[in-house]
Amino acid sequence: MCGIVAYIGPKPALPIVISGLKRLESRGYDSAGVAIIESNGNNPDTLVLRKIKGKVSNLIEHIGEEELKGTVAIGHTRWATHGPPNDINAHPHRASSDRIALIHNGIIENYSTIKKTLHNRGHALLSDTDSEVLVHLIEEVMISGKMSLGNAVRVALKQVTGAYAIVIIDRENPTTLIAARKSSPLVIGLGEDGAYYVASDATPIIPYTKNVVYLNDEEIATLDLDKGLKIRTVSNKTVIPEIQALEIEIESIEKGGYDHFMLKEIFEQPKSIRDSLRGRIDLKKGEVRMSGVDDHWDKWNNASRIIILACGTSWHAGLVAEYLFEEFARIPVEVEYASEFRYRNPIIRKDDLVIAISQSGETADSLAAIKTAKDAGAHVFGVCNVVGSSISRESHSGAYTRAGPEIGVASTKAFTSQIAVLTMIALHVGVKKGKLPRERFLRLISELNGIPELVTKVLKQAELIDSIAAEFTESINALYLGRGYQFPVALEGALKLKEISYIHAEGYPAAEMKHGPIALIDEKLPVVFIAPKDDVYEKVLSNIQEVKARGGRLVVVVTEGDKEAASLADYVIEVPRCDASLAPLLTSIPLQLLSYKIAVLRGCNVDQPRNLAKSVTVE
Repeated sequence: MCGIVAYIGPKPALPIVISGLKRLESRGYDSAGVAIIESNGNNPDTLVLRKIKGKVSNLIEHIGEEELKGTVAIGHTRWATHGPPNDINAHPHRASSDRIALIHNGIIENYSTIKKTLHNRGHALLSDTDSEVLVHLIEEVMISGKMSLGNAVRVALKQVTGAYAIVIIDRENPTTLIAARKSSPLVIGLGEDGAYYVASDATPIIPYTKNVVYLNDEEIATLDLDKGLKIRTVSNKTVIPEIQALEIEIESIEKGGYDHFMLKEIFEQPKSIRDSLRGRIDLKKGEVRMSGVDDHWDKWNNASRIIILACGTSWHAGLVAEYLFEEFARIPVEVEYASEFRYRNPIIRKDDLVIAISQSGETADSLAAIKTAKDAGAHVFGVCNVVGSSISRESHSGAYTRAGPEIGVASTKAFTSQIAVLTMIALHVGVKKGKLPRERFLRLISELNGIPELVTKVLKQAELIDSIAAEFTESINALYLGRGYQFPVALEGALKLKEISYIHAEGYPAAEMKHGPIALIDEKLPVVFIAPKDDVYEKVLSNIQEVKARGGRLVVVVTEGDKEAASLADYVIEVPRCDASLAPLLTSIPLQLLSYKIAVLRGCNVDQPRNLAKSVTVE
């Protein structure tokens, strides 16, 4: 969850590292820090640390006009796990000798045991973090074993239980960086000028190079300006680096004139959905092309059950997929929280097909659940957004969503891109299995192909939604209700409001309202109904009337031209007519805009909501 950036090369390191930290701040903003090796001419080099509680802007202010010169540096922006956010717990951490410094993303589970051993050997640890334990352990191994830093890292990591992505610099070896990972992402950029860049994801690297190497679990990279890049495993086996080309453009990680990344990403959804569909729907031939499905067709054709694993917003996309696969492919589906799946001794059969959904492809709980499913012999199909991510590599097969970088912590375009891809898969599997009549299949893929234009139409109501949002900035609770395909949309709408505005909100199946939530309804409670014209429309209409009779403040998302539901509502948002199975791609958009505007009016930090991080890489 923390953000890691490092640089070694011919250029001044500090500006590159600070710029990278800004791009990674969505991963954590409890504290920030840098360590740099300063050259002092004929005198010994100096290891300089500057770190502080708060955001990267605090760090920049803390450094001020101080000139920290050097061409090798590491930087970190923290999401606190062990120890509260403060200056001492901020990264980087240095060892007793003041020779080496380390940044770390992950959790060292056996840190307490190691800490006691280090204390008995005279190490004085200053912070409450597990990360500081690791840098002292590496120093202890290096000095007591009289070995190089690279070997000391390898030996030390053999003693570690948990997850880590680390980068280490050594005052006595200023032309070398050491990086290693296990269950936390780390990518290395290869500069044309011989420089190396290291980061938690590719966004800080994009301005400098397109050539990257993704480290795998238990790999240790030595980045040496003289000897080049060498990778070995913790068990000391040589690994040949696999260089990949980034396809991300610098414009995709800039705000592009929008006030917030979240707003930009909401308005990018026509493009992100279109990109996710591009090359996969062929209207002329009347087919969907999904190589990740077709290359393993026997697994899909013979699946007795689909298990969907996900967390957060991706879990809501999985709930939509449950409706899609059961309707079109007639395969039973179970949607599981990945964080619970591995701990409840699940029943997994070899003819189960597991779909793992993750925006980042690095979600720790999802990765652990995938390994549980694979160990039981199930086929795992990954749906994620980041090329080269851990989930894409751990899965047997899969599909990328092509949403492009999503910087805002609250997911928007990733959600609709996931639904678009899962819809294509469900339609493809359904027609190929003979469960979905071809005539309906052709109509649905044609409608799906036209969804980006309909999303553009929904986005034109942004000003209307802004005016509705202004009525609810003082609310302390909200209720979101939907049925069928719109129930997951209600859950997602409530999550968005909670995440960025800090208003408590619940999503519920509309029919379940009478089994408890109706007790909450009064003239102060905003109740958001998602009520497009579909098979359950009349039922939802009855639920709306029940809320109106009790004085609830009604916001209703309806199909264009629907006068009946609109006549009951205090505030109405229209979406274009489409098939019920595709409607979540439209109805989720106004709920994103509503949450965004309420949060802005409440003065909340939309892109960096408190206590949250973009990628949850620790359990």
